[in-house]
Amino acid sequence: MPETSQQTLSAKPQPRPAGDDALTALTVAEAAAQIRDGRLTSVALTQACLDRIDAHGVLNAFITVDRDGALAQARAYDAGQRPGGQAGPLGGVPIAIKDNIHVAGLPNTAGTPALKHFRPAEDAPVVQRLRAAGAVIVGKTHMHELAFGVSGYNTAFPGAHGHGTRNAYDSTRIAGGSSSGSGAAVGARLAPAALGTDTGASVRLPAAVNGAAGFRPSVGRYDGAGITPISHTRDTPGPIANSMQDIVLLDAVLAGDAQALAPLPPSGVRLGLARYFWADLEPSVRSVMDAALAKLREAGVHLVDLDMPDLPAANAAVGMPLCLYEQKPDLTAYLQRYGTGVSFDDVVAQISSPDVKAIFDGLIVPGVLPTPDGQVLPLQPLYERVIAVQRDELIEVYRRAFREHGLDGLLFPTLPILPMAATPEASSFESFSRLARNVDPGSNAGLPGLSVPAGLSPEGLPVGLEIDGLPGDDRKVLAIGVMIEDVLGRIAPPAR
Repeated sequence: MPETSQQTLSAKPQPRPAGDDALTALTVAEAAAQIRDGRLTSVALTQACLDRIDAHGVLNAFITVDRDGALAQARAYDAGQRPGGQAGPLGGVPIAIKDNIHVAGLPNTAGTPALKHFRPAEDAPVVQRLRAAGAVIVGKTHMHELAFGVSGYNTAFPGAHGHGTRNAYDSTRIAGGSSSGSGAAVGARLAPAALGTDTGASVRLPAAVNGAAGFRPSVGRYDGAGITPISHTRDTPGPIANSMQDIVLLDAVLAGDAQALAPLPPSGVRLGLARYFWADLEPSVRSVMDAALAKLREAGVHLVDLDMPDLPAANAAVGMPLCLYEQKPDLTAYLQRYGTGVSFDDVVAQISSPDVKAIFDGLIVPGVLPTPDGQVLPLQPLYERVIAVQRDELIEVYRRAFREHGLDGLLFPTLPILPMAATPEASSFESFSRLARNVDPGSNAGLPGLSVPAGLSPEGLPVGLEIDGLPGDDRKVLAIGVMIEDVLGRIAPPAR
């Protein structure tokens, strides 16, 4: 079972007062307003979230739950409140943090055995910003080991019902990755919001399959220090929440950008439907997408069909060389900088999940990349060409499409398929390719990307709709997301 600071997560649901579900259904903005107005205490909300975490241990959403610490933070917040006083925008609201983002005094395992005893002395800057805004840090969420995967099927920290984090809407299915616990925790209303990290899919994908909104900002919009890395070129923290109002609020806190977001009328927005992203959709995904597009068209959004013929080749040239080459020097420097007490070799030797072990042993450590024609090429020259030429060429593929079609953003299904069963096969290369197909290119180009719920499939599973913008157009992407949520509405939470 995952470690907790004071208690073990219970696989058996515990009885809760009837009002608890109403409390945990509150969004961040709603909860902060009720606490600010004196209609709710931080202690009551934090206790309700902790009880719900206990009752949903089947999801294996947390590696560490800081029960005593969270309640102490909540009591301190309530004691410091003054009628009419200035409250932080997240005042008293519990937030969960992915277990590769430093929280002072709590384990930062990055989902891997070698780091299970590492406790950072300081919060990561993004956590400092959350605390300064009044947030209560409730614990550290589960993740794909070392963030190197999109299924969330991690064998290092199993739950009572087996390996991996489970989907908030169907506990037999994956929660996505690598920010699996953050997505499941928010989707299942274990916490009103969470932080994840996104290198190639890892905020938007778990947000999508758990019915939440997830935002990957342009790299550098949020401070990335104090986070276990994969690739400094691609890594970024990002928020997951159940409403676009919350995503905008969290972005303002994390970016230090308090400027109000101007609303966008649907009739003033042009969104591209590039065929690459819309091919080979599962029928259930297609049905949700067709309904969502019909509502957007009816509301006046201009949807533009287009081709991006250069995208597949340009993306293939960039993705793997970039993250595979940067992982070893970036992780080595991190382990030394933060005094973890373990080396890169120590981490590799103890990797538990077979898919992650294979990537490190077969590709990252030897520094090679097999090609489809059977060659094995050294990573360094491939990486150097990516940095010098090919990443700019990929970005230009996007800029050209936006320019030629007058686009405000690209629109596509976050995943072309529904989440698969939580089995080892979910971490196969074939599964990775299918799950990450649509979210990978924008990550490699460094685009801001936002996944919002589009609806529920006939099977009752959430389906996400992603908006990608050009580098630096974060606020425009957020404004489009707000508009889409206004048109499509929010989806129903899980039944349990």
